[in-house]
Amino acid sequence: MYLRRKIDDYLTAWKADPDRKPLIVRGCRQIGKTESVLYFAERNYESVVEINFVRDEKYKKIIVDGYDVDSIVKNISRIDPSKRFISGKTLIFFDEITEFPEIATALKFFKIDGRFDVICSGSMLGVNYRKIESNSIGYKTDYTMYSMDFEEFLWAKGYGEDTVLDMLAHMVEMRPFNELEMDIYHSLMLDYSILGGMPAVVKDYIAKGTFEGSLDTQRQLIADYKEDIRKYAEGLDQARIMNVFNSIAPQLAKENKKFQLSRVASGARFRDYRGCAEWLSDAGIVNECYCLDFPELPLNGNCDTDKFKLYFADTGLLVSLLDEEAGEDLRANRNLGVYKGALYENIVGEALTKQGYRLYYYKREDSTLEEDFFIRNADSLIPIEVKAKNGRTKSLRTLIDSEKYSDVHFGFKMSGNNIGYGERIFTFPYFCTFLLKRFVKEFLPEKILDDES
Repeated sequence: MYLRRKIDDYLTAWKADPDRKPLIVRGCRQIGKTESVLYFAERNYESVVEINFVRDEKYKKIIVDGYDVDSIVKNISRIDPSKRFISGKTLIFFDEITEFPEIATALKFFKIDGRFDVICSGSMLGVNYRKIESNSIGYKTDYTMYSMDFEEFLWAKGYGEDTVLDMLAHMVEMRPFNELEMDIYHSLMLDYSILGGMPAVVKDYIAKGTFEGSLDTQRQLIADYKEDIRKYAEGLDQARIMNVFNSIAPQLAKENKKFQLSRVASGARFRDYRGCAEWLSDAGIVNECYCLDFPELPLNGNCDTDKFKLYFADTGLLVSLLDEEAGEDLRANRNLGVYKGALYENIVGEALTKQGYRLYYYKREDSTLEEDFFIRNADSLIPIEVKAKNGRTKSLRTLIDSEKYSDVHFGFKMSGNNIGYGERIFTFPYFCTFLLKRFVKEFLPEKILDDES
């Protein structure tokens, strides 16, 4: 069973570009990179030459005579004479290139030669991926793939484009969902949050209609991530990165979600650990959320990279790390318990990242003002507050009302409540978060603000 993914449309557009460059599909392990590329390849090429550098290490010798296309093709054919190279009709798929970053040097020659399309795939792990970047600069296109977002989950459940467009129309028109829609979408969102977007987990859920086996699969993925840390991280960094990884879930459960090294290891020094969070972020395992120096535009460069929060890139994997009782309560009774703040923030942070946003938050030095996330439109900084239900929005109100924050004209509140508007705060249910970028692009909040004034 193949689950439709957003990369499907991207790959179709990539092939239609007459000036296409070799493509590198990057992302953490087990998110469906290989499956999606092969699904596309089998439907669009007469010949598909797949080379997996983990499964078939012998192919690491294909550059022994140089990086030019003829030498590489000749050496691949020597290893496996059955592989066919048809000019203009062949896709060469180099999989697991993190294991063999040297092949990236050949991308320049494949682009100049032009006879064969090339797609590479690999996890973003350690120094090996940095080698790929330096070896192929200027002669490749990058596509970052994530685990399934809520829209892809809806597709897997059988919902089509009409459903998503209707949800967006509700937002743009500020038209509340009816009771049935709220119940169904909220239930789907909770299932998605428990499962996460890892294709193996979602496929089992679709096939069985239950959460049976999902926790075991999630825990195996966590074990695989830890094995990657041991395999790809160098020297002392292995232990430090593992310490940071193991500390993320417990720290998210705290009211103060700023990542604190004092909770990672006794006597931990920032200079020893700063790169550990970056390593996990580069690997696609976590999302870093940086503290703004001041809530104003521009966002880029206006942050303190020494102050940050860490969220899991897949909320389902965070759920799998909760204590046993909390996890069982969530699956059986759909009760988020004491972890609801952490889970809701992680859900929103994950959805924003998958739309291409970088994550920022703000906390004033005296702790009297704190805002969960920020995005922007053409001329406004938009604070986003995450609430379980009808929680107070004191910080959001301050940002909107105070003349100190001149770039803030309105804000979003993501909650369990229906669509609503009042006092320059637009409220949306959590299940709408995946549509925020499209909403910001299509909607002109100023019209409502002008009417209000």
